[in-house]
Amino acid sequence: MKRTDFHSRVLPAFVTVSPVAFWMVLLIGLPLLYVLFLSFMSTDGYSVVYRFSVDNYSKLLDPTYMRIYLNSFFVAFFTTLLCILLGYPLAYKMARAKGSKKIFLMIFLMIPFWTNSLIRLYGWRTFLGKTGFLNAFLQAAGVLKEPAELMYTRGAVLLGMVYILFPFMVLPLYAAIEKLDWSLLEASSDLGAKRAATFFRITLPLSSSGIFAGSIMVFIPSLGYFFVSDIMGGGNQQLIGNLIKTQFNAGNNWPLGSSLSIGLILLTLVLVGIYRASGGKMEDLV
Repeated sequence: MKRTDFHSRVLPAFVTVSPVAFWMVLLIGLPLLYVLFLSFMSTDGYSVVYRFSVDNYSKLLDPTYMRIYLNSFFVAFFTTLLCILLGYPLAYKMARAKGSKKIFLMIFLMIPFWTNSLIRLYGWRTFLGKTGFLNAFLQAAGVLKEPAELMYTRGAVLLGMVYILFPFMVLPLYAAIEKLDWSLLEASSDLGAKRAATFFRITLPLSSSGIFAGSIMVFIPSLGYFFVSDIMGGGNQQLIGNLIKTQFNAGNNWPLGSSLSIGLILLTLVLVGIYRASGGKMEDLV
């Protein structure tokens, strides 16, 4: 390589990328390596014992944990499904909107990000509580004689998950739908196809990349958002995230918590790999 090429190409790229790479390694790479290291250690019940062991990974198949995995996948699956069913019409409307209407819909979608998610969840907790507005309204309307227990159920956890993760489904869907060749839809209509046929044969297949990207961005966090389960489920609905938190805090078993975390990371990588293999682009997940 010529000296001029080094100064004109390699050096500027190195100067630009190296600070970002340094912080990525320091704040992400090293902590992940430490978690991986801890996952192969042992514990005496009080602290980490630095003795190599694979017992933590064998404990992941414990029947008690299996029930938590099944509940986690149940919540994550239906959270993703509800986000698709509710988010697709909004994403389609945004993609078809023009000018100020599109801007208004985008702002409407982004407004929840202006407030901390914990505060918003506590708002739902107040709204749905036994002394909350909804119970008071239903009793005043004669629908209920006594306050209903709307909180601390699986349904409440699903509501909280959908509410928090809904924008992460809509944005990839919007990006995929906006790129559609609308002339194909017009040609389908001119050829006599009904709206339903046009949607299932043209619109839906061409926007499948957005559905897949949004599903990954919703499904994976649904497994780990322990604070949603704690606030909306009252600890009655245990997820993988709650299990990891318990091992690091009350259980004082950092090696087992680390192995659970590594398992969740591997699941994420598998899903992203499937997405890439199906033709998806990484920038759609960012």
